[in-house]
Amino acid sequence: MTALDSWPSGIDRVVLAETTSTLDEARARFAAGLASPLWILALKQTAARVRRGRPWVHPRGNFAASLVLPLQAGPQEMALRSFTTSLALHDALVALTGRAEAFALKWPNDVLLHGGKLAGILLETLSRGNRPAALNIGIGINLAQAPEAGEVEARALRPVSLSGELGIAVPPEDMLNALAPAHAHWETVLTTRGFSPVRDAWLARAARLGEEVTARFGTHELTGIFETVDVQGQLVLSTGGKRHAVAAADIHFGTDSPA
Repeated sequence: MTALDSWPSGIDRVVLAETTSTLDEARARFAAGLASPLWILALKQTAARVRRGRPWVHPRGNFAASLVLPLQAGPQEMALRSFTTSLALHDALVALTGRAEAFALKWPNDVLLHGGKLAGILLETLSRGNRPAALNIGIGINLAQAPEAGEVEARALRPVSLSGELGIAVPPEDMLNALAPAHAHWETVLTTRGFSPVRDAWLARAARLGEEVTARFGTHELTGIFETVDVQGQLVLSTGGKRHAVAAADIHFGTDSPA
């Protein structure tokens, strides 16, 4: 799976020694007329950002990449790429480490290792002429080093690294070589067979399924049993005899802090 000859056809790639962020690079290339899928891997980022515009520290040896995926779809269909991308990350990490039991997926866009946050996904719609024309999928993985507590958002889930938890060194280029074909596989599943098999596969790898979790919406919270993910990709919580479909929220587990 990690061999260069397994690289998916019709998808380009570029490896940059340094850039401000792969998301910025993807936006610029799309604005310049990019029309085909492109993976952008950066070995160093100088101005990386994550959710809500927060800065993201990028130690050398960690993975930072964006996939520009031409796609004309509505917000709901775009959002399903959190599931295909997290499945691809899971499969690539298992292929590289042989440790399937160590990894789990946290709704809607994180990959966990031994319960800590190893990787995250950020989705951004790119438009032309006021119409969605592509999805910019940003991916960060703590391959070599996890951020210190003071470098992540207050009350964030414990960050971990692949090297620190498993003692396995994976260069960013090897990670990309494993991730790209895995992502192409799940994108094909979604586009040819629909969300149902993607949903089933994601639930089989889900963290805390059937357990109590808390969804945080700004200053409000909803705690209940993580029952499933529905056909629209929403988290379904069961509480007080009622089922609640959650489209967007920060999720935390038990006494853990929200991620």
